[in-house]
Amino acid sequence: MKNLLATLHDFDPGMLPALAEVWGVEGKSLTSDQLIRQLQQKMLTPTSLEAAWDKLDEPERAALQLLVSSAQSRMKAGQFERFYGEIRKLGRAQIARDKPHVQGQSLAETLYYRGLIGEGFDKAGDNLIGFVYVPTDLIEALPLHRTSYEELTAPPEDVALPRIGLIEGVDEVHPADTSIVDDMTTLLAWMQMNRAELEGERLNEAATSVIKPYLLQPSEARLAFMLGIGASAKLIETQDGRAFPRRDEARRWLRATRAEQTRSLALAWLESQEYRDMWHIPGLYPEDSGWSYDAAAARKALVELLADLLPEQGWVSVNDLIEIIKEFEPDFQRVDGDYDRWYIRNDAGEYLSGFESWDAVEGSLIEFYITGPMHWLGLVDVGEDVLRLTAYGRAFLRLSDWPRQADPPASIEARNDGQLLVSRRVDRFERFQLARFAKCKAAGDPYVYAIDAAGIQRAAEQGVTAQHIQSFISRQLAGKPMPVPIAKLLRNWQDGATTSVTFEALIVLRATSEETLEKIFAIPALRRYLGARLGPTACVVREDQWQSLRAALGEHAIEVDTSRLPKGDD
Repeated sequence: MKNLLATLHDFDPGMLPALAEVWGVEGKSLTSDQLIRQLQQKMLTPTSLEAAWDKLDEPERAALQLLVSSAQSRMKAGQFERFYGEIRKLGRAQIARDKPHVQGQSLAETLYYRGLIGEGFDKAGDNLIGFVYVPTDLIEALPLHRTSYEELTAPPEDVALPRIGLIEGVDEVHPADTSIVDDMTTLLAWMQMNRAELEGERLNEAATSVIKPYLLQPSEARLAFMLGIGASAKLIETQDGRAFPRRDEARRWLRATRAEQTRSLALAWLESQEYRDMWHIPGLYPEDSGWSYDAAAARKALVELLADLLPEQGWVSVNDLIEIIKEFEPDFQRVDGDYDRWYIRNDAGEYLSGFESWDAVEGSLIEFYITGPMHWLGLVDVGEDVLRLTAYGRAFLRLSDWPRQADPPASIEARNDGQLLVSRRVDRFERFQLARFAKCKAAGDPYVYAIDAAGIQRAAEQGVTAQHIQSFISRQLAGKPMPVPIAKLLRNWQDGATTSVTFEALIVLRATSEETLEKIFAIPALRRYLGARLGPTACVVREDQWQSLRAALGEHAIEVDTSRLPKGDD
């Protein structure tokens, strides 16, 4: 950080008379530069420093000791302010009136207006961070040895984080699994064949309702998570409000082992800017403008803390973990330590600002990381207020190597009724291929698929012929006979559709007798609305004319019953 001379030059000129008063420098006839030089010489004089030190109370001395003991002898401005209060930036007249150099409104303000601490900025990644520091040459001259660590009001930044204690007798355990791999496969396959319309960072309501029955865990929050990390893993792309699988990248991921697929998704989450965790926490409503949020930086900072805090084996309390982070590293996602510039509301519509909102924001975020993404990715088992690292979780925190086990061989099985059974052990690429022409009837282990004419037609539109389908199923059956319903269907579709028909909806007028229908046809004002006869007592009503016909029938004293029309059409 800066030395005393540079610090004095950074102070507002309105502070200089107050500093001169504190340090006993006669400055009325001096220019600002001359006064700064005089102050520098006086402040670095051992006797002057001793006198200034003696005028400080114990908390003020402890604050200086803590600041010097921190990394690089500095502390983030927001953190220092939380410990020791706000530093008001006052003009010359306000200083003369309030005399903060004599007794400031906070401990930090007193030290600042006596010239013992300064404020500066430094870059942390892409951010410019404010720091409070003691000038370097003052550090060497101050009698800091006269304050012991026992008197400090807060721990230095380089104090080791405590290890969290283990918990025995955990109930209601929810073991982690890798079903997100299976559900991501389902999502990619569904996007390949259907319109995946988006609404913001999620699938829209219609698309969500269609895909959910085919997921092993049909949670909308988890579905939004898959969409976000799928984009970050380059498996999904969005264009014009729709989501599509990225063909080459998805194919590579689908062909990988389950362990490799899990690792890919976990690392995609770690780096993701597309998925903003804060926007998915129940009860929190961040605004999209007015502040910046680095989702990846927050995650990485938390992962580093978890690697230091969590044991490799055993259960620990989530609440204890959150409390330790709050005490030792509360600014893990706010690199500048500023708790007033983020725009986040709660359910009541109140803005959550200030450090007093830490539990509602940071605390909720940590809990969401654990019970949401980390559990969904198979990294942690969870229970009531507890968590435990899995083998994948230990690898994610770089406490061990990633599991590299190979997938056991498994094939698609066929039942005599023509339904196809696909276990979770089956290669995900094979199930993705199957979904191009077969419809999923049930999600589980196994999945149940069925082939029908609609699926064959849909596949043909993508260049997949009945012969291709037959070859695929034969390969999966590995010499076993193909079920008769499938063989017959594929044989009939071997050369494609032989002809075609169309379905159309009609409104039918059905009379109570032949005489009634003849009477209606005999009246020109009624006949104009009618189409072809369907029998002695029924005929077609022209598509957009039925309401006019109803009114005309009423004028001729003919009662009309519309109860059999589709709901909403009457």
